[in-house]
Amino acid sequence: MIEQDTIKLLRECDAGIRMGMDSIRDVLDRVRSRDLKEYLTVSLKEHRELDEELQELLDRYGDEGKAPNPVAKSMSWMKTAMKLQWDESDATIAELMTDGCHMGVKSLSKYLNQYKAADESSKDIAKRLIDLEERLGQDIRGYL
Repeated sequence: MIEQDTIKLLRECDAGIRMGMDSIRDVLDRVRSRDLKEYLTVSLKEHRELDEELQELLDRYGDEGKAPNPVAKSMSWMKTAMKLQWDESDATIAELMTDGCHMGVKSLSKYLNQYKAADESSKDIAKRLIDLEERLGQDIRGYL
């Protein structure tokens, strides 16, 4: 049970990290504010670093991880494209990113509670990813 929960939690973290990195990349070149761009760039770097740790754990368990849900990814991309087509402001980008952060925190918290038997290293990754998402959401609120 421990190993199953561990792998399941790591897979969800993998999907969450990938979704977060993709979302940041989708908007980064449209950001006008130097400070907002810096927040997003730093967060992308932190996501990459956490992803490296996560991939090492997945490798240890012989698992390939999990890609984001294609439907969720497509819907996110369409929402981003549509909103930015109407208003390409930093406020719109901050709104999109804040919504994504909230969804990530909610999903990851659910999985952390669902896979209670997961080992401490996978729980730590999940908690750090939640913290990353919460921090980014707070950091960019001033652009809403």
